[in-house]
Amino acid sequence: MSADRVPLKLGWFSTGRGEGSRGLLIAALDAIDSGTLKANIEFVFVNRERGQHKGTDRYMDLVEERGIPLVTLSSQRFRTEHGRAPWAELRGRFDEAVMELLQPYSVDVSVTAGYMLIAPVLCRHFIMVNLHPALPGGPIGMIDQVIWELIRTRAAESGVMIHVATEVLDLGPVIAYCRFPLSGPGYESAWSETAGRTIEELQANAGEGLALFQAIRAAGVGRERPLLVATLAAIGDGRIDLNAAGDVEALDLTDEIEPGLNQA
Repeated sequence: MSADRVPLKLGWFSTGRGEGSRGLLIAALDAIDSGTLKANIEFVFVNRERGQHKGTDRYMDLVEERGIPLVTLSSQRFRTEHGRAPWAELRGRFDEAVMELLQPYSVDVSVTAGYMLIAPVLCRHFIMVNLHPALPGGPIGMIDQVIWELIRTRAAESGVMIHVATEVLDLGPVIAYCRFPLSGPGYESAWSETAGRTIEELQANAGEGLALFQAIRAAGVGRERPLLVATLAAIGDGRIDLNAAGDVEALDLTDEIEPGLNQA
C-alpha cells in the first residue's frame, strides 16, 4: 500500500442482530487498529433503536464504545408510523429518511454487513458493497437457500463474493471473491449421507443439522471476515476500482486469505 494514500472513508450499514454482523465490524476495526486496513469508519447506521433486540443493543454498545458516530432509524417504527403499509411501498421513503440523517457524512464506500433491508434509493446515492455466500454466477438468496442449492446440484466448489449493491438483490457487479472446494477431509462422509436422498427428504429429516450443510456453512462463514477486510484494503490501495465495477474482472483473493485461515 502506498504510504501517501489517504485512509478510505467507510460508511457501515447493519441491523446488528447477530454475532455475524458484530464479527464483521470487529474484523474491520481490528484490521484498522493493526494497520492492515488504512480506513476510518465515518458512521454506522442501524435500522433499529435500543430496546428492540438484545443483539442489536450489544452491537450499538460496541459502536459507541469505539467512538464511531451511530445513526439509527427504526424500520419497524417507521412502518408503524406509516399505517403498517406493505414494506415494498415504504422502502424508498425509508431510504430517503435515512439519507437525511446521513447528510453530515461523506464516505468513499459503504458496507452492508448484516443489513436486513433492500435499499433501492440508498444504493443509487452511495457506493455500497455487500457480502454474498456464493461464487460469482452461483446461487442467489439467503445463505440457507444457497447451501441447499449447492447440495442439490452436488457442487464441487463454492465461495464468498463481494458485489456492489443494486436494486436487484444479489446481482450487482462482483468486485472480489474467494473460492473453496466442497471435497476433501470432512466432506466425503458428509456427502455420502446425502446419497439417494432428495433435498426435500434431507430438509425434512436432518434440516440444517445435516453434516454437509454445516460443513459448507462453516467454510463460507469462516472466509467472510478476511474476504471483507482484504477487499476493502484492495479498494483502498487501488487494486479494485469501484467506478469500473462490472467492466473489469472481479479480483480473486483466495490465495491472499487462505494462508491466514490455515494459521487460525
